[in-house]
Amino acid sequence: MEQQKVLFPLIKQKILIVDDTPGNITLLGKALENRYDIVVATNGYTALRVAQELPCPDLILLDIVMPGLDGFEVCGRLKKSAVTRKIPVIFVTAMGENENEARGFEVGGVDYITKPISPIIVRARVETHLALYDQNRELEERVRKRTLEILHTQDVTIYSMAVLAETRDNETGKHIMRTQHYVRVLAEQLIKAGKYLAYLDAVRIELLFKSAPLHDIGKVGIADSILLKPGKLTEEEFAVMKKHTTYGRDAIVKAEQEIGAGNSTTFLTMAREIAYTHHEKWNGQGYPEGISGDDIPLSGRLMAVADVYDALISKRAYKAAFSHEKAAAIIIAGRGEHFDPELVDAFVEVQEVFREIALKYGDSDETPCR
Repeated sequence: MEQQKVLFPLIKQKILIVDDTPGNITLLGKALENRYDIVVATNGYTALRVAQELPCPDLILLDIVMPGLDGFEVCGRLKKSAVTRKIPVIFVTAMGENENEARGFEVGGVDYITKPISPIIVRARVETHLALYDQNRELEERVRKRTLEILHTQDVTIYSMAVLAETRDNETGKHIMRTQHYVRVLAEQLIKAGKYLAYLDAVRIELLFKSAPLHDIGKVGIADSILLKPGKLTEEEFAVMKKHTTYGRDAIVKAEQEIGAGNSTTFLTMAREIAYTHHEKWNGQGYPEGISGDDIPLSGRLMAVADVYDALISKRAYKAAFSHEKAAAIIIAGRGEHFDPELVDAFVEVQEVFREIALKYGDSDETPCR
């Protein structure tokens, strides 16, 4: 049975020949020109520039002894670049000492061809390493697609779990979408303001965005008679309601233990922080721990602003929806009391974006911030 060919060679492949001797370039070019697109560089600096040009070479034939940058230095720089580091490099040289071959492999070369060259050997070596390169790229593409599928499944699972919890509280998936967007906008504004830069970056903000929907997952453990009560809760009922933070944390801890998640950058760890601490207050008057200030994880402090704002602008069985102006005034009044002062300052800067998010993801039966 004919061996199945990989996907990438359907297009003629590109070979970069790097040599300062025209005769060597001619010999290599004649050996390969019928099968490949050939590009040429006569020194190391030109080689580095040409290797970055799209489409990048599929393989590089590299002389060692050249004026300016030698082949070892060129190869080393190629391997440090995200664009060119995976391109296979074959050294073509008259130097055959063991130490030079060892150095070539150390800087990232995949093979050696010695001069004077044999066209048959050149074609065989090039074909072999291109086949390996294509197989690696095909494998990487399959892994990339599979990873995206897993991440999408993870996101859908998180969202479904969060919607289940919110549905029991007579809320909707739109509340989840609004609050996660609020969290992202707040975090991005903190970066613009130069705040919490040791904690926040693009990766962590994405984790915050994905974790935020699980903030009320613990509500699945609260009885309907309390969770759905239209009037004000009694002191005893409120004590039970507050346990949703603990229930949420414990559920996520079990999930972490099941998959072995102990890394502080995992979305589950951040989700646990959010679920457990988003009702803590800056002044220490919140729950469940009554911690204050910076002892409250930033993730919980961000969620507190997002959750309270959305609760204020949304209709509930026990209250009408507040206007954006009234909700914003309440958030601002809570600066240094309920909320982290720097987060309130960030909220002031982006409050119109909050209004836009609320309108964009408004519930079907009532639209916040009318």
